[in-house]
Amino acid sequence: MKRQLFTPEHDVFRETVRSFLAREVLPHYEQWEKDGIVSRDAWRAAGEQGLLGLDVPEEYGGGGTDDFRYNVVLNEEFARAAAPGLALSLHNDIIGPYLTGLATEEQKRRWLPGFCDGTLITAIAMTEPQAGSDLQGIRTHAEDAGDHWVLNGSKTFISNGILADLVVVVARTTPQGGAHGLSLLVVERGMEGFERGRNLDKIGQKAQDTAELFFHDVRVPKGNLLGELNKGFVHLMTNLTQERLSIAVAAIAAAEHVLEITTTYVKERQAFGRPLAAKQHIRFEIAEMATECAVTRAFLDRCIEEHVRGTLSAVDASMAKWWATELHKRVVDRCLQLHGGYGYMTEYPVARAFTDSRIQTIYGGTTEIMKEIIGRSLLD
Repeated sequence: MKRQLFTPEHDVFRETVRSFLAREVLPHYEQWEKDGIVSRDAWRAAGEQGLLGLDVPEEYGGGGTDDFRYNVVLNEEFARAAAPGLALSLHNDIIGPYLTGLATEEQKRRWLPGFCDGTLITAIAMTEPQAGSDLQGIRTHAEDAGDHWVLNGSKTFISNGILADLVVVVARTTPQGGAHGLSLLVVERGMEGFERGRNLDKIGQKAQDTAELFFHDVRVPKGNLLGELNKGFVHLMTNLTQERLSIAVAAIAAAEHVLEITTTYVKERQAFGRPLAAKQHIRFEIAEMATECAVTRAFLDRCIEEHVRGTLSAVDASMAKWWATELHKRVVDRCLQLHGGYGYMTEYPVARAFTDSRIQTIYGGTTEIMKEIIGRSLLD
């Protein structure tokens, strides 16, 4: 089924992204996987290519377009290239809206030019050792000290945690405020008391640095409060819709890609003197996965259209996120099985796809949390 989502301008942009991947990412990716981190040069190259800050106004160095379909193109091509290590979607789709939507004019002029040219890499720090999806359990806290905040606590599983120059930290600013006592404080590289722990050893997405962060009496200027005091929870909920849609977009694109790889493989792989594709069971497996991907793609494209119009609901984004990521996980598992023993070998793309995909149903809100959001909307 031909997609009706994109214009010729989006198609041109897709070619730009593919060229960037071929030139600046894929030749280096194996080394990044071994290093557990990507090169800062790649971030600067992405900025030079205009792939950062797509929706940031041009006066701050951004692309000046609020058409999320350009973000979709970027995410799809990175997913198909199996290159999640260079986390442009985290930077653009998740953290970008906090800066463009909540920052003061002074903060925008201070941070957005570097955000767009790749010299200022960003992260958002929500998760703690004892608080994941339940933000009300956050213990990291900041005390008002007049002209600054004194920040103490720790975070874990923070993507871009090692590379980040600017970290949006979710902290408790009102001790008894529950979810309504949280604020967003921007911690910058070099602030005294801000330390990075281990670059965590993950089973997949190894090129994407993921770290523990520690804050020991960090003096955060009052001018680094992002958004309104004690409105952090509201700000987070507002931006989670786009975050979850972005994850879903990458998931379905990656599922389609691994299915393409597997379809080619079963046509070429011989068993008992015949291609695997000649066996009815194999054809049925491919047919089922292709249908599931096509149906999911139709729903995702509709969600993207709604988001571009500004009408995508949190419930629909949750549906998209849990369904697409669970499908991704299921498709990769079945495709690995169709590769037989070769699927277990890391030299085959399906093997890395298998480990890279596993986090999709966890970050951005687990599948169980997505179902809870959907269920409450229907039954409460």
